[in-house]
Amino acid sequence: MTPARIGLVGCGRLATVGYAPASRAATGIELVAVADPDHRRRAEVLAAHGGLRSGRVMAFRSAADLLAAVEVDALVLATPAPLHVADAARAVTLGVPVLVEKPPAEDVGGARALAALDPAPWVGFNRRFDAGARAVRDAVPAAGDLHVTLVLSYRRRSWGAHVAHDDALLDLGPHLVDWARWLTGAEVETVTATEVGPERAALELATDRGPVRIWARADGIHREAIDVRDGHGRAVAQHVVGGPLGAVRGRLQRGPHPLVRSLTAQLEALGRAVAGHAEPDLGTAADGVAAMAVIDAARASHATGGEAVAVAPS
Repeated sequence: MTPARIGLVGCGRLATVGYAPASRAATGIELVAVADPDHRRRAEVLAAHGGLRSGRVMAFRSAADLLAAVEVDALVLATPAPLHVADAARAVTLGVPVLVEKPPAEDVGGARALAALDPAPWVGFNRRFDAGARAVRDAVPAAGDLHVTLVLSYRRRSWGAHVAHDDALLDLGPHLVDWARWLTGAEVETVTATEVGPERAALELATDRGPVRIWARADGIHREAIDVRDGHGRAVAQHVVGGPLGAVRGRLQRGPHPLVRSLTAQLEALGRAVAGHAEPDLGTAADGVAAMAVIDAARASHATGGEAVAVAPS
């Protein structure tokens, strides 16, 4: 199969440490162009990919410049959420499919604007491609009550993002909400926000399969945890990455970083989808709307002092 030609817009930290090495490792895709207004960031991504030496990857200041100069089969938008709708609309007008990084937009209105595009973009819920998360999903029964706890934590300062205006809810919440829906097949009915702040968020979701507790931290040690129990409290499946012991294991681990592995698998799925194959694990624009509807409901709950708020229909 001829590799899908991919353009990457946004040369921030995720592009440098994630998408650049992932695009080099992925089969079925070829990174042919990057875009960012900062020439130093473009150079960092090209160096991380290897394109700086080979000259095979072209660099531009904007998505518009890239699309005008290079023929691509798909565009990956790893830019801040406020830029997603305009750049995605520009691409699909030219017949170029788009994968939008999370969060897909700042709120559910923006996510719905993305979903209204034709073709609607995919959304980069790359944690669906984590091997441990997929093992949990395979272990979860198709029916029955569940009690789920989900945790994502990292230290924002150590990540070193070029642009970091999102609070913990917008930064990590979309991943956690998508995990809740994707792992269980459940829809979120109401949200109760017990904490929403710049660095931390804690939510309780009522779903049609039982409660889901969500913890997001942008000021702690890296940790990703999934705990699924049945209606009687018996363990169904768990997955833990990071934490104090995980940090030690991570330093000893060989092979690509887990972020690079999940992004590699996501890019390979994108390449197959562009070629017309069904890729059900790729996040859809509808998944993005569902996630952002929960985020908006969480903010509404926080504004009421923690009352349960119904999630708007997707």
